[in-house]
Amino acid sequence: MPSTTSPIRLLHDLPRVTVRQRSVSEMANNVYVITSKTSGTQVLIDAADDAPAVRELLESAGEDTPCELKLAVIITTHQHWDHIRALAEVVDATGVPTAAGAEDAGAIETATGVVAKVLLNHGDTATFDGISLAVVGLRGHTPGSVALVYEPEDGPPLCFSGDSLFPGGVGNTQQDPERFASLYADVVERLFEVYPDDLTVHPGHGDGTTLGAERPHLGEWRERGW
Repeated sequence: MPSTTSPIRLLHDLPRVTVRQRSVSEMANNVYVITSKTSGTQVLIDAADDAPAVRELLESAGEDTPCELKLAVIITTHQHWDHIRALAEVVDATGVPTAAGAEDAGAIETATGVVAKVLLNHGDTATFDGISLAVVGLRGHTPGSVALVYEPEDGPPLCFSGDSLFPGGVGNTQQDPERFASLYADVVERLFEVYPDDLTVHPGHGDGTTLGAERPHLGEWRERGW
């Protein structure tokens, strides 16, 4: 069977950090690692599947910094099974703490046995040595879904949106009008009304987009209900 794991991609080489990505599993889940050039600190976003591939992704950033690499945390954007299949194995191998949205942490613990050390809520800032991420709660795809926004000193911000925002629409709310209304409202009020059009969105699957590319279609999304 052909491999479902993609090559590692260097998405951003910024003055203070790099961002690398790899797609894993038959669900083509995106795994991201942010690496501080000044400290070697790393933040892993979604240990989705294929723990050896995830470790290769982390190690690939060794060429991005003169510092020794130090994985500080694994952040899970939401509780769904396809985003957590390698979580326990990567935690066992690295011993690092994990973080997740407060409303999803219990389900993640039940599924993986991994207890989140840090419970994330909308408006929090997750700060590590050389990396600072704004936590944006996006309720609807799951109750505790979170996006993470990195704002460089110079240049457009980056958003790791999990399964809450994609090119062409918000995440799947399974035709539930209340869940859709919740997710749509949070995406509009907490992303589109806060951040500039050049914010780059890196979703949990597939290619990225920008708020500017998606903004003209917000009314269409609201009318169709997905």
